[in-house]
Amino acid sequence: MDNTPITTVHTKKIKWAYTALTAIVVWFSLVLQFYLSIPAYEALGRSLGASVGQLLSYYTILCNLLVVINLTVILIIPQSSVGRFFSRGSVLTGVVVNITVVAVVYATVLRQLSNLQGLFKLADDLLHTVNPLLFIIYWFAFVPKSDLKWKNALPWLWFPLAYLIYTLIRGEILGNYPYPFVNVAKLGYGQVMLNSLVLLFVFLGFGVLYIWIGRLLARTSKSIATS
Repeated sequence: MDNTPITTVHTKKIKWAYTALTAIVVWFSLVLQFYLSIPAYEALGRSLGASVGQLLSYYTILCNLLVVINLTVILIIPQSSVGRFFSRGSVLTGVVVNITVVAVVYATVLRQLSNLQGLFKLADDLLHTVNPLLFIIYWFAFVPKSDLKWKNALPWLWFPLAYLIYTLIRGEILGNYPYPFVNVAKLGYGQVMLNSLVLLFVFLGFGVLYIWIGRLLARTSKSIATS
């Protein structure tokens, strides 16, 4: 006879359903963005490879891919070594830090620079606003937080730092920069380095914030469970 509490079974079902819904929405938005953008880039004379490369030069795309790969692995192979790695609270919190910064930078800096319409606007809103919100809710509701440590905030900076290095090298070779605040051709390296330093502190700040929230929630849950 199954002695698993009914509430636990329901919680697992809700988690699975929400994870699946979020993964589907993120996959849809990414496929839509590629479907719309690749023909547009090709119409400008770019090859298929160059078009895909251009899309993958955007931090938004990379972070949404990070989110959806994480969720898909958790859904499909949760008990594998990869699934257990992606299910760790420290890993999922690192992902939520990145996608949160994507949403914040878009809302405060980039939104006013675009005037998209139709399906392009739909894809843009999903990638920059809806998907981050869905994953932030996922983090609050389902991510284990008892393993979060203050020192986790520093390793989470490697991903944006690696992206910055890649972007500057790619920009130097191709003369193309995905975001105006890293455009060395217009701003120069001094201003770009200053902008990048500010952004790294934004990443660090959100990392510390999520760790603080996570540790607080973990302590609260433990207190409730033992009371």
